[in-house]
Amino acid sequence: MKRIVIGAACIALASVSVLASDLNKEQKRLEESGVVMQEVLNVPDNIPHELLEKAECVIVFPNLMKAAFVVGAQYGRGAMVCRTGNKFRGPWGAPAMYALEGGSIGFQIGGEATDLILLVMNDRGMESILSSKVKLGADASVAAGPKGRDASADTDAWMRAEILSYSRSRGLFAGVSVEGTTLRPDDEASEQVYGHPIKAKEIVRGEHVGVPATGRHLVSVLEKNAPRNESEHAASN
Repeated sequence: MKRIVIGAACIALASVSVLASDLNKEQKRLEESGVVMQEVLNVPDNIPHELLEKAECVIVFPNLMKAAFVVGAQYGRGAMVCRTGNKFRGPWGAPAMYALEGGSIGFQIGGEATDLILLVMNDRGMESILSSKVKLGADASVAAGPKGRDASADTDAWMRAEILSYSRSRGLFAGVSVEGTTLRPDDEASEQVYGHPIKAKEIVRGEHVGVPATGRHLVSVLEKNAPRNESEHAASN
């Protein structure tokens, strides 16, 4: 009996290992986005809770590397999760994959990886973000996000911005400028995650798109930390 139990446990562990090894790079990237979001929210002086509660979408780009910081080159890939329902008032939905390209990021990262998080604060630029590429700072207003207790000092800045940006590098967490970079749906990556062709707009606006297993951590972190849209925009509609 003991041998049977041990054998079953070994088979179970082997199955988990096989499943993990079967994930493609985009599925792994989506899983990593959830880990990054959780780690950032565990930092004492992190994204102000009141801002996360007012955000309609969150985009996570894990592990941007120095080698990518060349004009015209692709900086990184990640995942966007938006609230569902009319005026983005519902629970967090399924993730769509996104890419950040070009421009000039306002920090130097040396040889280490940097994580980037964008908060989309209203729906003025959301339709264009969902359907095509947008240039941050031109097509959509963007500002380095305040953190921790600094939020109250920068109220005007973040209230005017459509997108707030944050970075984490070498253990440091701060707002960062991403003006001039281009944000676009990465539909090829989404296809790798979902196993069939699907557009970002279909994922975000679709009522029956389920959260893939590799995206559950990211969605659950957002649900735990900001389950409701507390923006005045959402409350008035």
